[in-house]
Amino acid sequence: MFDVKELLVRAEKETEFLTDGEIFLVKDLFKGYEWKRIPVKDRLLLGTLFLYFINKENSNIVAIEKTSSKQQKYKKMINSII
Repeated sequence: MFDVKELLVRAEKETEFLTDGEIFLVKDLFKGYEWKRIPVKDRLLLGTLFLYFINKENSNIVAIEKTSSKQQKYKKMINSII
């Protein structure tokens, strides 16, 4: 059983290792086998919570366009005014 709040905290911490200007998906913040083990319903919830988090907090992560499979892309912007 996965705790989505715990997964969200892990995803937030992983963004610290991204470089300025790096584009990523939430699933990129997890190892491939870890991501595949998370049930789809929890992945969807995690994506929603991550988007809410970056919009609520004064984050250096911005949401950009979506992929063709409707996954939200994000970009880390450290030294830029958002």
